[in-house]
Amino acid sequence: MVGYGRVSAMIRVGVNGYGTIGKRVADAVEAQPDMEIIGVAKTQPNFEAHTAVKRGYPMYAAIPERAPLFAEAGIEVAGEVDELVAEADIIVDCTPSGIGEQNRELYETHHTPAIFQGGESADVADVSFNARSNFDAARDADYVRVVSCNTTGLSRVIAPLEEEYGVEKVRATLVRRGGDPGQNSRGPINDILPNPIKVPSHHGPDVKTIFPDLEIDTLGLKVPATLMHVHALNVTLGDDVTGAHVRQLLEDEDRIYVIPEGLGIDGAGKLKDLALDAGRPRGDLWENCVWGESIGVNGRDLYLFQAIHQESDVIPENVDAIRAMFDLEDKETSMQRTDRQLGVGITGDPSGFSEQARAEFADDD
Repeated sequence: MVGYGRVSAMIRVGVNGYGTIGKRVADAVEAQPDMEIIGVAKTQPNFEAHTAVKRGYPMYAAIPERAPLFAEAGIEVAGEVDELVAEADIIVDCTPSGIGEQNRELYETHHTPAIFQGGESADVADVSFNARSNFDAARDADYVRVVSCNTTGLSRVIAPLEEEYGVEKVRATLVRRGGDPGQNSRGPINDILPNPIKVPSHHGPDVKTIFPDLEIDTLGLKVPATLMHVHALNVTLGDDVTGAHVRQLLEDEDRIYVIPEGLGIDGAGKLKDLALDAGRPRGDLWENCVWGESIGVNGRDLYLFQAIHQESDVIPENVDAIRAMFDLEDKETSMQRTDRQLGVGITGDPSGFSEQARAEFADDD
């Protein structure tokens, strides 16, 4: 790695923040043959802290003065967060929005590269990242921001369309869950809210951190649900195409699942059931889920619906960002390795879920 110039034979990864995203990142990193988790940091000894210890992750106190609380809860603390930062080759910051920006000074002090999440502003990092769309932009960067779940989902669709046909304009309406299942302070709400009311929503400008020249307008709605986001897309392409050709293009993308007709999957709830029945850890869906029968074309205008699992679609991207920053693999090799180790990729019905993914996590979940 150019930047700070530190890397072990096995990349030593620390995770600062072990919540919705952090616990998934830790498990994904631990599943990789070229990476290892050397510790995770938390602010309090809640159930997730006990889960981390059960999984064998050394625990560090994110707030030093709270370290005694962990001992009282029966959790041995390996040290304070600055010790984790000093020991790691790289930190994946999975703290709540706004905290990552505050943490950057700590990472700089120890000359430790870091990955931030999409809740942070784009200027917290040298580059915003989506593996499918701009993998090479993160090479040798010291600070990278993996874009949000919605921006990740949009970028995964836009990239192959841009490469194959060219994209003139993207219009997207994002129907967003009120909160994650565990965020009882945020939702579900008993309302339907334009969020934000102004147009465009922040999602369009965020997509432009990946595709600077893209014309895109986005609108956002918040609804009383916790399961997933749903996007309604209208993309004006550079060439006349057929729906069948677009469908085949998207089916060739490992991180896009084109839902076949006939499975009875008419909403996000059944997608989550599909993932749970297939043994996915935590019922995660790392892939965009595009309803095949929604793919329609009128001249150069493409229309489709896709569902995005907000808790998990960015997880493979964090793994790929690590490899990109250390310049260890090309895009295709890294994505294939990540997908293989996690079990990313669905073909057709639930039997298409990776048997390897079930084996990897059977003991833990």
